[in-house]
Amino acid sequence: MGLVSLRFLCMVLVVAVTPIAQSQVDEWHDGHGAVGTEKVTRLHFYMHTSSMTKDPTVVTMAEAPTTKDSPSSFGLLGMTDNILTEGPEPTSTYLGRAQGLLAASSREEWNLVMATGFVFKEGSFIGSSLSVLGRNTFMDSIRELPVVGGTGAFRFGRGFAAVQTYFQNTTTHELIEEFHVTVMHY
Repeated sequence: MGLVSLRFLCMVLVVAVTPIAQSQVDEWHDGHGAVGTEKVTRLHFYMHTSSMTKDPTVVTMAEAPTTKDSPSSFGLLGMTDNILTEGPEPTSTYLGRAQGLLAASSREEWNLVMATGFVFKEGSFIGSSLSVLGRNTFMDSIRELPVVGGTGAFRFGRGFAAVQTYFQNTTTHELIEEFHVTVMHY
């Protein structure tokens, strides 16, 4: 297929898909008014992370030449696809995934900047997501992370997540974090 034909096909697809997406937005606005009624939802779930297992949920994508010599792994960049469950046991009810980027961003202390989407694939909020962007000083007993957006049931979402380490194994690099999330949305 020539370059001109490929461009034409892409343009036809964009034009064909745009009215569908626009009608979905219009339908949502018509059903909820200009903004709608604000709600507050509180969520509680656990995130399971593993990096040294046969099937890791976090992997290193890049690191600086000095990362291995840094006490805080400064310059490390990773990608996550962690499991979210209702309870702390890995066999607990599956809720979804935490997918995103992690970056070790301090030369002095172990902390990560997170850009993570919490995607709910089961339960009351199936098909919805929350976006978290912030600094996770996970050596602290309790951390607070900002919720900066959402989709589906969490449109216009904003709030915070109080996070604490529930379980950590430094030998196998397994981590279970407990999340208490308060989100305001429409």
